[in-house]
Amino acid sequence: MSHTAEIASTPVTLTEGALHELARIRKEQNIPAEYGLRIGVKGGGCSGFSYILGFDEPKDGDDTFQINGMKVLMQKAHAIYLLGMEIDWVEGLNNRGFSFNNPNATETCGCGTSFSA
Repeated sequence: MSHTAEIASTPVTLTEGALHELARIRKEQNIPAEYGLRIGVKGGGCSGFSYILGFDEPKDGDDTFQINGMKVLMQKAHAIYLLGMEIDWVEGLNNRGFSFNNPNATETCGCGTSFSA
């Protein structure tokens, strides 16, 4: 039994490009329908924290959001680091992948997947 609550406002934004790429990954890797997109942080990376982005099963203590039809899972404690963040998909000559535009980060590293708060 899950203790997650659906929350009306979403703490993060997924761009159309990110949603398109996530839908492609979900289909390509046959991700089960009950899995959501987990967005979070973990210690490590060159600036102190790294972002977590991947499909996962809901866990106790998660908040669940719907962002443009995508079920998003986030641990309650991570919200203070992620509030207002935009996740985009970048496809350039030197850089291909998800980018994290986080207004809470005081410093980011060159790779854009690590930050300090």
